Amino acid sequence: MESVRVRVQPEPFDTGREIARLHEGAWGVGAVASFLGVVRDRNDDRSVGSMRLEHYPGMTERAIERIVRDAGMRWELAAVTVIHRVGELSPGDPIVLVAAASSHRGEAFSACEFVMDYLKTKAPFWKKESTPAGGRWVETRVSDSEAAGRW
Repeated sequence: MESVRVRVQPEPFDTGREIARLHEGAWGVGAVASFLGVVRDRNDDRSVGSMRLEHYPGMTERAIERIVRDAGMRWELAAVTVIHRVGELSPGDPIVLVAAASSHRGEAFSACEFVMDYLKTKAPFWKKESTPAGGRWVETRVSDSEAAGRW
């Protein structure tokens, strides 16, 4: 893999700029696939006013880099970018961007899905939603674990 960018940050990011930067100067790229996750306004039929994401600096970035390296072992990728926000976020705010560049679309799509499935289950993030009933920590969903298990 020519380029791996992993950032964990509180600031918003420009999705279009990040995707354009992903394949700048990369030879042989014929496909870029991306996933943009946003904060939900509802979760389990409860209204969500905001979400606070916490992480362990350094450890989180290393965990994400391992996930990306694993993707690079499975698929021929030119570049991967993962940006995950932390801090206080509101419904509709972008929370995560996963983008993969490859020579063919199938590899880019698969790598993107793989990275996202493992981010949801293996990256050390803690999410706390603010709801009308009070705060609650978000647990890993069974469906997320099943999605990661298929790889």
